[in-house]
Amino acid sequence: MNKIPRFVLAGMVGWVALLAPARAQSRPYVAYVYPAGGQQGTTFEIKVSGQNLNGVTDVIINGTGVTARFVESFFQIGNSSDRLLSRQLAELKQAQAKAASKKKKKGAVEEPVPVVPTNDPDPTNMIAKITKMLYEDVRFPACASFLGVAYIEVTIATNAPPGERELRVVTLRGGASNPMVFHVGQVPEHSRPPMRTAARQVLGREQQSLRNRPASDAEVRLNLPCTVNGQIASREVNSYRFTAHKGQRLVITTQARQLIPYIADGVPGWFQPVLELYDAQGKEVAYDDDYQFKPDPVILYEVPADGEYVCAIRDAIYRGRNDFIYRLTIGEQPFVTSIFPLGARVGEPGAIKVKGWNLKGAELTPPAKETGAGVCQVVASREGAVSNPMSFALDTLPEAMEKEANNTSSRAQKVTLPVIVNGRIDKADDWDVFRFRGKSNETVVAEVLARRLDSPLDSVLKLTDANGELVAFNDDCEDLASMLNTHHADSYFMARLPADGLYYVHIGDTARHGGNDYAYRLRLSAPRPDFALRVVPSSARVASKGETSLSVHAIRKDGFTGDIKLALKEPPVGVTSLPAIMTSTQTMARIRIKANLVATQEFVNLVIAGSAKIDDSVIVHEAVPAEDRMQAFLWRHLVPAQELKLYVDNPKYTPPRSPLRVPPELTPTQLAKAESVVAAAEAKGVKFTKKQVDGLARGIKALYEKGLLTDKFYGDRIAELGYAR
Repeated sequence: MNKIPRFVLAGMVGWVALLAPARAQSRPYVAYVYPAGGQQGTTFEIKVSGQNLNGVTDVIINGTGVTARFVESFFQIGNSSDRLLSRQLAELKQAQAKAASKKKKKGAVEEPVPVVPTNDPDPTNMIAKITKMLYEDVRFPACASFLGVAYIEVTIATNAPPGERELRVVTLRGGASNPMVFHVGQVPEHSRPPMRTAARQVLGREQQSLRNRPASDAEVRLNLPCTVNGQIASREVNSYRFTAHKGQRLVITTQARQLIPYIADGVPGWFQPVLELYDAQGKEVAYDDDYQFKPDPVILYEVPADGEYVCAIRDAIYRGRNDFIYRLTIGEQPFVTSIFPLGARVGEPGAIKVKGWNLKGAELTPPAKETGAGVCQVVASREGAVSNPMSFALDTLPEAMEKEANNTSSRAQKVTLPVIVNGRIDKADDWDVFRFRGKSNETVVAEVLARRLDSPLDSVLKLTDANGELVAFNDDCEDLASMLNTHHADSYFMARLPADGLYYVHIGDTARHGGNDYAYRLRLSAPRPDFALRVVPSSARVASKGETSLSVHAIRKDGFTGDIKLALKEPPVGVTSLPAIMTSTQTMARIRIKANLVATQEFVNLVIAGSAKIDDSVIVHEAVPAEDRMQAFLWRHLVPAQELKLYVDNPKYTPPRSPLRVPPELTPTQLAKAESVVAAAEAKGVKFTKKQVDGLARGIKALYEKGLLTDKFYGDRIAELGYAR
């Protein structure tokens, strides 16, 4: 039985867990990715922070032209391990300084140094590695989801399609993480150094969590066009200085909430950036804290004179921490402010009118004729530069265009149901009125698509009879399928007509606003019972020849109450789903996925479909992958993802590991030290089991094998244990 002093045990108890592989692991979770994108034709490193990131084995970025590889990871190491590594770091730096001092001495006679066999890594690399590990380790992070850190190298091909992607990290036993937004950009990029994990804010001690950064780092000089990546800390303002010329039509766009839609433990539930633009004299010339109804601000500014300008970004109430991430683009890139109409009939997209900045010579490509019903994205392109995407809806009903003047019942535009009217609230306090003939007990649905199609219109709908009596009214109607909108501003009602006769549908803006951007699509029809599906989470791991289950949520439309049958659509070989039915009283059901495979070589994409009989037809819809996210401690949202990933895990598989360093034998001096420690412990009557001592030694050995301790330092610490093999 070995015996060691208690003070030695206490100082080393935190070492054992460091870098020890987990036997079981939950699904990895990514809190943020920084930077959240990069330019075509570049290779760069990104920082991923989250939980359950132990043993990252792969990185997935969907789409073409982007590859990524895992570099290294860091985790919370504890106070004891921190002291151990700090001690090793101090010794390495002292040895480096001593060696440098000897080189500076002129004429000094070098004494012969005995050669001691060692397999120590390069001291400079070891110093860098330990420094980075200590830098990334924080005792009390601002959020528990920042405990793990992984560094990933991303390469974007020059021909990679620009736009939004999804990035996931993969662990051996946890599978694929939640997806995070990652952008492929077209202009040069600048990224501020990643923020160290900020300390948790404590009421009355907020100052302790603030970032102490040199004043020189607050402002960065840019050459336009440019995209800058940054993180905002508490009380922090990031500024960017650039030169602009008279007549330039600058577009300054922000991506912040677009990157991380919801932050669970923050109010209002996301980073709310504010943009301020100053001229060379420090005068504010432009300001924005949102763009129309979207929290991410945009400044459209025509430069009045040559000179220097400064763009500043901060949080609206000066909050900040690691996941307050932004991408700020400044230049003369094409920017679409509105399109009209907002949609078309399937197979007949027609011409789309575009308004915005820097669109001379730009072309907007309409959806392909084979595109089915639903909402898709369209962009304008100019000399290879791509604009911001705009939403465009396709439907199967007949279409009509609104015709002015139709702002009163006496001037109401006549329509025949069913129809979708494409219109605009052209000016402030404007109303558009439509007239149709209805029958007693006939059910009519009126639905506005505007806010869900990027229009700033906050619609209000009312239905009146020929005498002007109100039959139905609606301002806002929640659409659970549109979970990125927290203000469900589109209107909807389903009303039974009381008698035969003429009826009038009135549409306006709740705040009495209007203009060219205030477009809408108004559906007037009989009920069209239907449904949409969301599947949560957007990735799954199945044990070899095992099974798992996913939650499928139904969003029922126009009074649909039928059963929905759930199943995998064209599943990969060896993967099946067990029968599942969502009854008329359910809005959520579980579907079980079974794997008859030993393992998959890589992730496969799954598609879950739901089918239901509506009238005389069988309607089939695919479930949109989603993540269940919380906003501001209370509200839950199903945030859509692009893919549903499945991995079948072989528990017997062990990935190849990098060769580990073999610890050296103890030197005679160290053996003598170990014996003296044991003797001192025996004299004091302190006793510990061999199992306890072996555990402590394994912890030190793990650090050594990872290249964090030198031969001598390792041997000295083992000797301090009184541990002699």
